[in-house]
Amino acid sequence: MSASPLDHCWYAVATVDEVGDAPVPIVLRDRTYVIWRGPDERLVAVRDRCSHREARLSLGTIEDGCLRCPYHGWAFGQEGRCVDVPSSAEGAAIPPGAHLEPLQIAEHYGLVWLCPAEPNYPVPHLGVEDDSSFTRLNTGMQIWNCSVTRIIDNVLDVAHFPYTHLGTFGREQEKVVPNFSLEQLDDTFHGYEYSVVINNEGDAKTMSGGGDDVIGLEMSTGFALPFSARSTMTYENGIEQVLFMTAAPISTQRSYYTFVLWRNDDVTSTGQEIVDFELEISREDREMLENLSGELALGQGELVDVQSDKASVAWRRQYRALLEGAD
Repeated sequence: MSASPLDHCWYAVATVDEVGDAPVPIVLRDRTYVIWRGPDERLVAVRDRCSHREARLSLGTIEDGCLRCPYHGWAFGQEGRCVDVPSSAEGAAIPPGAHLEPLQIAEHYGLVWLCPAEPNYPVPHLGVEDDSSFTRLNTGMQIWNCSVTRIIDNVLDVAHFPYTHLGTFGREQEKVVPNFSLEQLDDTFHGYEYSVVINNEGDAKTMSGGGDDVIGLEMSTGFALPFSARSTMTYENGIEQVLFMTAAPISTQRSYYTFVLWRNDDVTSTGQEIVDFELEISREDREMLENLSGELALGQGELVDVQSDKASVAWRRQYRALLEGAD
């Protein structure tokens, strides 16, 4: 089977903390994989299928960093190499076909990234990770019952704030979206900058650091192919937050989703509250998106777009080009 352009992209499929002393099954675009930590603690990723009788390796166990198949006990170590065939006599050669082809796998921002084929795109670069004035807050990997295309369309959209997010920050949001311009925000993200007025009552004050019940916020939102986005927020008191959101297709109607936060204020006592507030925001989005069926239409003219949809239109255009193999 020939590789799809999507096979050459990186996908966040787990958090680093989720890969421990047991194999982790992963499904990506309806194909099954398994990841674990090898003998030297480096991550290993292969297809979730033993080379012997095609048993699911994710049902096996980890022994000294090697993944042992639950069916006949074959063991696989670093780079997916078969290191033990228990039924063979001591000293017997291991058939070359016993070794598994390793996949590209990496750790960035507390996330485990998988690329099924040779990467054509890097993992999205977030310079804030190297800024010592910011603290990173990770959240767990979620599974949403909706298309990944719906997720990226939603995170690029600002017009839904005063409707979908009434329970968190959207209640005082202006419904009219100013006419913004798209630009290359940096070497990675393409999007727009804008100002919003948001509700700042209750738990929202943990995010903003206090202040009036209604405050202004300077923001930018941009995307990186295929399914990642970044929103930056600067509050009136100088607090800055960077929110990185990324998704990956399990199937046409199921997706991995997670977000990572960086903040430049002291989150020693408020970090979990901040995460919980952002999780509530994402719950509002998830509830809406899981009521939308099918994938987002990508063809020109298939959706009705208005000026506030510029970012989604730009993403769909670039995503179509990726699928068609264009530069």
